[in-house]
Amino acid sequence: MATFVLVPGFWLGAWAWEEVASGLREEGHEAVPVTLTGLAERAGELTPEVGLETHIADVVDAVESAGPGPVVLVAHSGANMAVTGAADRIPDRVSRVVYVDSGPMPSGMAGIDFRAPDDRAELEKTVAEEGDGWTIPVPAFDADIDPVNLAGLSAERLAEMRRRGTPQPFATVTQPLRRPEPLPGTPRTLVLCTIPLAAVRQMADSGNPVFAMMAGPGWTYRELPTGHWPMLSEPRELASLLAESAGPE
Repeated sequence: MATFVLVPGFWLGAWAWEEVASGLREEGHEAVPVTLTGLAERAGELTPEVGLETHIADVVDAVESAGPGPVVLVAHSGANMAVTGAADRIPDRVSRVVYVDSGPMPSGMAGIDFRAPDDRAELEKTVAEEGDGWTIPVPAFDADIDPVNLAGLSAERLAEMRRRGTPQPFATVTQPLRRPEPLPGTPRTLVLCTIPLAAVRQMADSGNPVFAMMAGPGWTYRELPTGHWPMLSEPRELASLLAESAGPE
């Protein structure tokens, strides 16, 4: 049996993992959902100083508090940066890193660098005009506007995301990730939801520096065709895939 530390992506807290955690526990595993500083029930801790390093420290603390043995560390979406940074720093405490519709970034790269120039400019404008210059507002979560990422989510789920979502500290996107050399050889699994495995491999083979980090020795892959929030659209299926990832390959 494994211990899973579950880290949500932008705007969400531990609440987003409730059904996945329940599914893992039913299979005999331990599950530790995490809320990062400044989000959800910790929204009162949000300040302009909260950034990537803050969230890396949160994840390190969650892993070290989860018990004496190594854990399976799970990152959804934008949590990839904090989880990767934490796994790099305490590799002896992490048996596997699972990236859910996300992946690791190269050293020296910030989350905002992954965006196309137009998307980056639009985000910076939104932060300046609606986020006081230092937070990313909760999106509309409107399936008519974003049908691919929001696929599989009911109207009730979308309303919950709008109601319970909290602004994301912008510094978690602008601070670059500094990684060690050589990188730890921790096994990694990619759970693909909105992008097919074939596309990931094609971009990795083309030399794309981000997708190149998602291929090679130590990687395994699982596909879960749904939207970008599978812990809410397909929680039982995601729990089963996570449990499977903890076993021998």
